[in-house]
Amino acid sequence: MSTISTSETLPSCLFGSSSFFSFFFVAEIKASWEEWWTYDGISGPAFWGLINPQWNMCNKGRRQSPINVEPEKLLFDPYLRSLHIDKHKISGTLHNTGQSLVFRVDKDTKQHVNISSGPLAYRYQFEEIYFHYGTDNNQGSEHHIHGYSFPGEIQLYGFNKELYHNMSEAQHKAQGIVGISLMLQIGDTPNPELRIITSAFNKVLYKGSSTPIRHISLRSLLPNTEQYMTYEGSTTHPGCWESAVWIILNKPIYITKQELYALRKLMQGSEQTPKAPLGNNARPLQALHHRTVRTNIDFANTGASKAQSCPTMYKDMYYKANRWTSEISARGRERGLPDVDSVFHSLP
Repeated sequence: MSTISTSETLPSCLFGSSSFFSFFFVAEIKASWEEWWTYDGISGPAFWGLINPQWNMCNKGRRQSPINVEPEKLLFDPYLRSLHIDKHKISGTLHNTGQSLVFRVDKDTKQHVNISSGPLAYRYQFEEIYFHYGTDNNQGSEHHIHGYSFPGEIQLYGFNKELYHNMSEAQHKAQGIVGISLMLQIGDTPNPELRIITSAFNKVLYKGSSTPIRHISLRSLLPNTEQYMTYEGSTTHPGCWESAVWIILNKPIYITKQELYALRKLMQGSEQTPKAPLGNNARPLQALHHRTVRTNIDFANTGASKAQSCPTMYKDMYYKANRWTSEISARGRERGLPDVDSVFHSLP
């Protein structure tokens, strides 16, 4: 847990003349940094870097997340491999933190799930799942595709187990974290593995509540695709550490309207003072700043044509978002968005 000195906290004039009061106020801040940020107001994203000096990357960083993925700027990389995730199941606990809904792997887990290959040069140990969603169907995801926001986004986090000992150490270091982004889309046939988690939503209605989740398969939670986009970025919550390799899968997973309604019933506060709904917990989009977003999507080279060509990273390859991402009507969104096979496809 982060701590800072009295001089780094706030100007002493804000505390009045009582040094006794100042001491205990600062001690309280030291003890509860995780509660001193939100997604709106004076403790929202624009102020994260000011609340805690150790989070200054939130305001000053040049490789921040999330981003808007622009199809015309994708760089095709034929050397990107398929992502690998261990198939065995894992258990953990689902927490309502007051800022987000978070699943964390049990600390006494004997057999961890590893994430490797894809754009990764190391093995990463899966640790957490973050849920980001909106209070309506028009917003929710942190990453955007061609300017379009999905109703929600699930982010899987793991740490580099080959170089670091745990998530706390890795999140500050180079190549420390992997973030896998799964876009949430409304559909009549939900992801079966996701249902294990959604069935527990009514047990984490208020801040501080938690419930065990047993035997979930991370691999089965992922959509059936090997296509993805990847870039170098940061965590999307404080302290916005620029240590993340992001992998955005080119297919959403599905959640029913009923499950999404149950998710939107979660509250930021306690049962006595519930405050506002937990939704709309997305950090605003961050500038790309000349970073490259690579992809392994190459529909133009399949079958016979693939055998006759040797694509390189410098091969001209252009993409466009599927029409529904930019042309969906407001009425269509209210009904729930249509089934799709992918986020991007290549131009003929």
